[in-house]
Amino acid sequence: MRLITPEHPLIKHKLTILRDENTPQPVFRQLVEELMTLLAYEGTRDVAVESVPVTTPVASTTGVRLSEPLPLVVPILRAGLGMLEGMTRLLPTAEVGFLGMVRDEQTLQPTTYAKRLPEELSDRLCFVLDPMLATGGSIIGAIDYLFERGAQRVTAICILAAPQGLEAVREHFADRDVTVVVGAVDEGLNDRSYIVPGLGDAGDRLYGTID
Repeated sequence: MRLITPEHPLIKHKLTILRDENTPQPVFRQLVEELMTLLAYEGTRDVAVESVPVTTPVASTTGVRLSEPLPLVVPILRAGLGMLEGMTRLLPTAEVGFLGMVRDEQTLQPTTYAKRLPEELSDRLCFVLDPMLATGGSIIGAIDYLFERGAQRVTAICILAAPQGLEAVREHFADRDVTVVVGAVDEGLNDRSYIVPGLGDAGDRLYGTID
């Protein structure tokens, strides 16, 4: 597993506002999208491209475009959905799939309740979006599923991560092509397996609590 934690002042600035419990929901949503675009810029450095001819108003030259098959972006519902706009703003031609996962608050294990992905993932670079990498269970489950479907490379993009979750991902995918991009690595987890200092429940802060 390769870990990327971009050192950028705008990322740190936006993260600070996200953490603030007084940040209004509309501002929180906007900042998640903006952070996602900044993190996606770092996470897409290895995206495959091919050379193509192009004619400018002045002369002919050679440029590059994304190679086939195009990348697949997979937000983990529901919180990952708040990151999708920021990702597709950078990769508008990417295909989008969805994984619905929920964590059992007693066992802390993820359960998948929805899967909407292309049938064929061979040779695809897949991006998994989830704001919080806490215990690592959801990310591991999502990446495992993509590998089972034929994906060869997976990049997970998260806003925050805990050391425990990163270590779990590192151990589970020791021999696979997995990259994790995070805005910051926090101190750890509390007794409810929430990231500390974190920013609270990202899904609730994005969309409100669902009873």
